[in-house]
Amino acid sequence: MGRRRDDSNEGAPASITVQRRIEWPDTDASGNYHNTAAFRFIEVAETALFERLGFLQDVYGRLPRVRIEANFRRPLLFRDVVDITLRIAEVGRTSATYEFEMRSGGQVAVDGRVVTVLLSEPRGEATPWPEEYRRLLLRAGPQPPERLVVG
Repeated sequence: MGRRRDDSNEGAPASITVQRRIEWPDTDASGNYHNTAAFRFIEVAETALFERLGFLQDVYGRLPRVRIEANFRRPLLFRDVVDITLRIAEVGRTSATYEFEMRSGGQVAVDGRVVTVLLSEPRGEATPWPEEYRRLLLRAGPQPPERLVVG
């Protein structure tokens, strides 16, 4: 898939918003979402962003999380529609830091940061980001969102 972007925002760090619904497997016995659902949604947004940037297949399986911080600010309930926004905050030599926010009904439910490290191969050694990928992460700007059809 080729890279798509909004040229008016080129120069800003790459970002994307994806929309998902809280489904039954995302909840616990209380009917609230389970905190692990937030971490899966981060990966959904990361996948969509890297697909839009055109290098998902090259890095898939080579970006383990080495740090995750999450602030759980309000509950999400079964069938809530959630906007998950992921932004590139920093790109180091071998690492990338994302900032994320999950909103429902206009209110922040979860926010935080994730640090990943690019590996040479799955379970390999840390390796530097290719210059083209680094440039895209730091300057590709907001990517087209992935929205549900809600009706």
